[in-house]
Amino acid sequence: MVPVTRLTIAMTVAGLAAGLAVAIVAVRTQGGRSMIQRMNPPGLSAPTGYSHVVSARGGRTVYVAGQVAFDAKGQLVGKGDLAAQTRQAFANLDTALKAAGATFNDVVKVNYYMLDASQVPVVRDIRSNYFTAALPASTLVQVSRLANADLLIEIEVVAVVAE
Repeated sequence: MVPVTRLTIAMTVAGLAAGLAVAIVAVRTQGGRSMIQRMNPPGLSAPTGYSHVVSARGGRTVYVAGQVAFDAKGQLVGKGDLAAQTRQAFANLDTALKAAGATFNDVVKVNYYMLDASQVPVVRDIRSNYFTAALPASTLVQVSRLANADLLIEIEVVAVVAE
């Protein structure tokens, strides 16, 4: 067993601080009242279009209910077409976020519910048009069915905006 000394503890703390500093992907300040920090710490796999860790301090939290491929009139867009449904769900998210005074850069968490997770490349391609620099924490879950039998995807987000 190695004896623990003040030097050992100081070196450990300094190493952790340096590792955390390197792991910080982006820090965003909104009017000095909220801060969003996105990180991909060493020891975790390289993410594909998301951040492993997002923390937010200050500001107002906005929860957007799961959005699906219904247009403003409640009509299904893209029956049987995952790309069309994903585009409509993201368009709906954009509308909802703007109504709350938020943008996709303010999103800290996104959850995807899909019938077929093997089609995630279709979603990633469309997602990259919305999440460009500030990548949220992300979860994808394959489900057996959504609220309507014709729906292929549902997407919900949480955002943090300045007050």
